[in-house]
Formats: sequence, structure tokens, C-alpha cells
Amino acid sequence: MEERILLLALRGRDAAVIETLLSKQGYGSSVCPSTGFLAEQLAGGAATAIITEESLAGADRHDLDAWVAQQPPWSDFPFILLATRRSGHRPREAMRVLERLGNVVVLERPIHSETLGSAVHSAMRVRRRQYEARERLGALQTAEERLTHLNANLEMRIAERTSELSRANNMLMEEVAERERAQTALVQSQKMEAVGQLTGGIAHDFNNLLTVISGNLELIERRSQDDRVLKHTRFAAEATDRAAKLTHQLLAFSRTQQLALAPLNLNALVNGMDDLLARTIGPRIDQRRMLAPSQPWVIADAHQLELAVLNLAINARDAMPDGGVLTIETDVGEHRPDELKEGSYGLIRVHDNGTGIPQSQISKVFDPFYTTKPLGQGTGLGLSQVFGIARQSGGFAQIDSIEHEGTTVSIWLPLTIAPAHEDGSTTKILALSLADKNLSVLVVDDDEGVRRFVVESLEVLGCHVRQAASGKEAVAQLATEIPGVMIVDFAMPGMSGLEVAENAHRIAPHLPIIMATGYAEERASADKSLVRHVLRKPFKVDELASVLRTILTEVV
Repeated sequence: MEERILLLALRGRDAAVIETLLSKQGYGSSVCPSTGFLAEQLAGGAATAIITEESLAGADRHDLDAWVAQQPPWSDFPFILLATRRSGHRPREAMRVLERLGNVVVLERPIHSETLGSAVHSAMRVRRRQYEARERLGALQTAEERLTHLNANLEMRIAERTSELSRANNMLMEEVAERERAQTALVQSQKMEAVGQLTGGIAHDFNNLLTVISGNLELIERRSQDDRVLKHTRFAAEATDRAAKLTHQLLAFSRTQQLALAPLNLNALVNGMDDLLARTIGPRIDQRRMLAPSQPWVIADAHQLELAVLNLAINARDAMPDGGVLTIETDVGEHRPDELKEGSYGLIRVHDNGTGIPQSQISKVFDPFYTTKPLGQGTGLGLSQVFGIARQSGGFAQIDSIEHEGTTVSIWLPLTIAPAHEDGSTTKILALSLADKNLSVLVVDDDEGVRRFVVESLEVLGCHVRQAASGKEAVAQLATEIPGVMIVDFAMPGMSGLEVAENAHRIAPHLPIIMATGYAEERASADKSLVRHVLRKPFKVDELASVLRTILTEVV
């Protein structure tokens, strides 16, 4: 590898001609298709490189310049530049290229084969001397290290030898303990993965049921004029909303998805978790709130941030086995950590007056699978997940703790502007706009209850609706008539929603597709070229109308 010649000649047959000339003179060479590839090959070793001047003109030379600049002290790699004959001085840009290459020989074309062979021979001889210098430098360094080692204190060497057995024994004991810890963490991780897979499957059916219940309650509320019916309908709707929220919070423990970042009111988030925290923390913990009067809005994923706060609250509960005070605080951060970029940040703090964490362990608490809890009582994933959520949101998580006094975990998140408020007439305006557009929609769902709700909702919005009970039936309908929009369920037997979307894309590449899903994963929206719009079950008529309006806006 270190004896080969690299060629970068991108115009015409220059590379083939030069390779043939070198071969006749007994030199082996490798042709590079780009400057980036040349830099990669240089890292693997070479004797010299022949480059035509036009191959560098306008090319991205960042990787090549970086390699030249980062050469070790013994190396000054020789380049041969085949330049076009010019009259007068060379252009400034051409001179900069030569300066960046460093050790370069310029040969103006046309050039005789013997001249090229002589230049290559000289360059390879220079490179071989550099290799010799590298070997001598390595030998000198090795000799220096050996001499330093031999001149070390004799008593220290004897002490090290006598303590070697003790260190080996300590290392063995640490490895045994670490292996037990890793095995326990692995078992817990496997349990969580199994629960996540089971929960994902159940969630689809459960969210289908919630979609049917909440959707039909909403349709009843829109159509009924009876106050008693409306009152009972609202009670039932509130219950389904709480069920949907609990489902999302449960799924948050097992799902792996990209964060759905959006403006979020920290005070509203904390207030909305009252019921969940009360049931999780229990009556022995005194829960307190200190909410910022400025109502800070941040960029975050609501479900993931709820999960983070819940994890911190559970950790705080476990740190106060005999009871204590748990305080959740929101604020606008003034003294941001050095790890954050410049800007404005909101923060949410979770503080307890429990057992605290020893200072020797503070630096490790955010590491995956590291836990201060006894074996079997924690996976070590909670705080690492909190840290990951904060980082993915553009923020940071930090922990402060004093042993026997308590712990405070702060999550910093980028501040944003509160979104504009929409009035109650939005749905009516949407319905009129969709009706005016004479929009045709194909609804694909194997669940009859969900399908019926979506069809009736679209009819209320003024759309022309067709429906299909399976992916195969939907593809058959697409072959005869292309709708304006297709709404398809993610998980269906036989042909999944993504497979339906792939077939639809082949038939009608520009057909807007809405994926309805009750799953926690982001597989439903993995391919943005196929599916750009996702409806999370259970959804309301307003959410459906909002997505359709977005699609109409994009089409316009």
C-alpha cells in the first residue's frame, strides 16, 4: 500500500493514459474518482500522487487539505501536479492550491513519458526516505521509553510487583460484581423490551376502541340539541380523553421514536400530570408546585417530557422511603449551563429532600444502566433517558445532590413564543373550505367501527368519501379511480398501511396519504416521501380537518 501511486485525473482519458505510461515503466497505480476518495486512499498509504490541475478546479478539497495538514512530523507527502502550460504568472487560486498541497512538483503539459517517470522515481525516493525517518524516529522513541523505564525508581518497581497479586484480586472481584450488575441490567432491559412489544400490540386495538368511542361521542355532541344528552356526552368524552392520555403515558415507557418537538407550556404540562403523579407517588409524599408566573413556553415533545418528569418523581419517591417533600418547579433559566448554546431557556426542576447521592457517583448517574438502587429495583435507564430527551430537544439535564439532604434535577429546554389561539369557529370554517374544494377521500381501515367514524366525520366536513376494508381492496380501487386524499390505517392484516402507501405511490406518485396509527413507534411515518401526515389514535374531527386543511394548503 505504501509503494503505490495514486492518480486523480477526471477529464477524458487522462487517467487511463497516465496509468498505461506508468505501467510500462513498471509502476503500479490506482485511479481515484474524486478528491474525497483520494484523501481516503492517502490515509491507507501511498508513495506519491499524480494530480491533473483541472481535477482540483472547483472540487471540494476539504478532506484532501485536512489530510495534508494532519500529516505526522516525519511525513511530507510528495505530490506531482500536471498543469496546463500558461503564459505569465499563475492565477492566485492556482497558487493557493500549490501552497495547500505543500511538497508538490509542477510539470507543465504536454510532458514526455520519461520526464513523468523521472518525477515519479524522485518522489518515491523521497517518500522512502520519509519511511526510513519514521522507522528511526519510532526506534528512538522506543529506546527512550525503555531507558526511562529502566531508570525508574527500583523501590517503586518492587512495591508494584508485590502489590500485583492484590490488584489482580481486586480487579477480579470488581469484574464479578460488574458481571452480576450487567446480567441484572440485561434481564431488566429484556423485560422492558418484552413489555414494550406486548404494549405496542395491545395499544393498536385499544386505541382503535378509543377512536370509535371518542369519535362517536363527538359526532353525537355535534348533532344533538338535548342538554341532558350533551352533558352525559361530555362526561364520557372527558373519560375517554383521560384514557387516551394514560395510554400515551404508558406507551412512553416502551416506545423508541424521534421526538415530536412542538411548542409546550411547562405550567400546563405540570398541572396536567397531577392525577398521574398522585397515583404514582402515593399519599406519604407531600407534593408541591412552584410554577413560573411568566407561563414559559418551550420546544419539547409533550409525551417524552411527561415521561422524564414521571421518572424523576419516581426516583424522588424511592429516595424518600419514610416520606418527604417533592417539589416540581418551572422557571425561566437565567444562568444557563456551559454545555448549552447561547439563547433563552425555560426549565423544569424536580427536587426532593431524600437520601441524596454521594458526590463520587454524581458523574455516573446519567450513564445507561448505572443505578444507585439495589439490584433488581432499577434498570439504570431512567436518568439516561431524561438526559437523552433533554439533549434531543436542544436542551440539557443537570443534577445537584447533597448526601442525606436531597437531590435536584433540572431540565433546560429552548424557550419559544406561545402559539396563536384559534377560536371556536375553526371547525365550521374548515368544513366550509373542504366542501368548497369538493375533496374526495379514500378511507382504508380493517376496523369497521373506526372506518365508519372516519367516513361520517369526513361527510360532516363536506368531503366525498369512498372506503375499503383491506389494503388489497384499496389498491384495487386506486387502479380505477384516484382520490384527492387517502387515509390508511397503519396496522392491518394481510397488507399493512405502509405497503398500501407504497402501492399507492407507484399508481399515483403525488397522492397525499394520511397514516392513522395507534402504535407508539415512528415506523408509521418513517418514509417521509410516502407518508407526510400522521394521525395519532384516538383523534378528533378537528384534528382530521386540520390535517386535511394542511394538505389542501400544500397542494395550493
